[in-house]
Amino acid sequence: MNARQPVVSDSGAAIAVRPGAEIELKLLAPQGSLEKLRELPVILQHARNRGAFHRLETVYYDTPERLLFQNGMSLRVRRSGKHFIQTLKLLPNSGQPLMRRQWEAPVDGVTPDLARLPADEVGDPVTTLTNDALVPVFATKVRRHVRQLDLPDASVEIVFDEGTIEAGARQEVLSEIELELKSGNADVLFDLGTQLVDAAPLQIGTRSKAERGYALAFDVVQPATKAEVVGISAEHVVDDVIALLMGTCWHHLLKNHTVAEKGSDPEGVHQMRVGLRRLRTICALFRRDIPSPAFQAINGEARWLMQQLGPARDWDVFAEGIITRLVTAAPDVDLVGLRDAVERQRKSSYGALQAVLADARCSRFLLSLGHLVERRGWRNETDGEVLAILSQPIQALVDKIVARLHRKALRRGAHFRQLNVDAQHDLRIDLKKLRYAAEFFLPLYATHGPARRYARRLARLQTSLGRARDIASSRILLDAIRQDNQSALDLAIGAVAGWQARDQIAVAKTLRKRWRRFKATPAFWGR
Repeated sequence: MNARQPVVSDSGAAIAVRPGAEIELKLLAPQGSLEKLRELPVILQHARNRGAFHRLETVYYDTPERLLFQNGMSLRVRRSGKHFIQTLKLLPNSGQPLMRRQWEAPVDGVTPDLARLPADEVGDPVTTLTNDALVPVFATKVRRHVRQLDLPDASVEIVFDEGTIEAGARQEVLSEIELELKSGNADVLFDLGTQLVDAAPLQIGTRSKAERGYALAFDVVQPATKAEVVGISAEHVVDDVIALLMGTCWHHLLKNHTVAEKGSDPEGVHQMRVGLRRLRTICALFRRDIPSPAFQAINGEARWLMQQLGPARDWDVFAEGIITRLVTAAPDVDLVGLRDAVERQRKSSYGALQAVLADARCSRFLLSLGHLVERRGWRNETDGEVLAILSQPIQALVDKIVARLHRKALRRGAHFRQLNVDAQHDLRIDLKKLRYAAEFFLPLYATHGPARRYARRLARLQTSLGRARDIASSRILLDAIRQDNQSALDLAIGAVAGWQARDQIAVAKTLRKRWRRFKATPAFWGR
């Protein structure tokens, strides 16, 4: 999703299109498929005319040190016929994946003119640069077909782009569709996007052309991104808080989608799973007081995607954590065969995951989540009593939610010493929900020391439970790679198993200590 205008503001309220901003949904298409997509009934039915074709040549500029890129900016000059347009764009704002500010101005040629940008709005580093400090970094050559669609609730510009990104001798194919809202309701973009995904194997585009260009030109590896803190205040009503929390989860998933798909950083898969767990927690937090079918539908798809991400995450943890630590702890053990076997499993799991993330079901899920946030779909099929709850300040409901989750966790952890591995895992899931809830609502208690102490002890307990779960999971993974007549591999597996058994004793001791501390931590809510 590459957009330049928020679907929801900081207050959670819907925002209309305004000058200097766009709402845009990007879909990636297989090479050679755009011709067929241009003739889909949903497009022909609503198109004003046959549209216009353009050949666009665009050059992107930066300093040799890539100062603009480091500050989340991209600067381009685009040529269309005899005209040249300079555009400066910013990255989307935190928690607002459909927001990207931009400034455009005509220039005399293919080189940029920074003096034509509004210095008071743009700020540093642009205001401190001269035109001579800029150099071309990459270019795009695109054949563009633009059509205007008049839909019942909106006017949408649909753009079909096919061409290349070029950086020196390197080249990458471009084949994508952009849906830009010109007027009306933004939820139309999600409806239209879903219809296009149903008609062809399209995938949501989470990177702009500029981001792809920098990756091509400089081997820039997109980093995984952690969830942003949501600025909830006592003035927010329940409806706004749900929109803010779900919108942040949506952005979190989009920012890590490409990282997980490419497998360039194990943290990408991890952060996608975190985002999905947070999303499922939001559904669980509110569905008792707001029994909306929308929560059940989103939760089901989030659960499915979490399961698909699971194998890759398991092998990442095994390779990056357990084996890496054992190399240091037992340098005399031959781990070459074990590492090779683990790496094969890891590559296989990522191959399967890439197919899932590129699948239409994943795209539909991400589109439906964005649509839910934009439409606030949890308000559908609810009665007046529920609507009244949605209009209440969040504080009273928060105290009720956190207290309920805390009681549930204490019940689950009763007789802690006797809990087996599966029971500990169930407790860990409950504690994760409690931890996410505490993190979501911590800004409401920002001045309360007990709230931060509670969150800190809860996080430590959850970490220890996670370590215990990793030890249990490693036994299953070791069985998966065990082979007959492989003495060196068997020796390495035995070393891992023995080391893990020793670790299990230490983890169990730490767990009991952290559980006692957590139980003794005073409540921070309801004060």
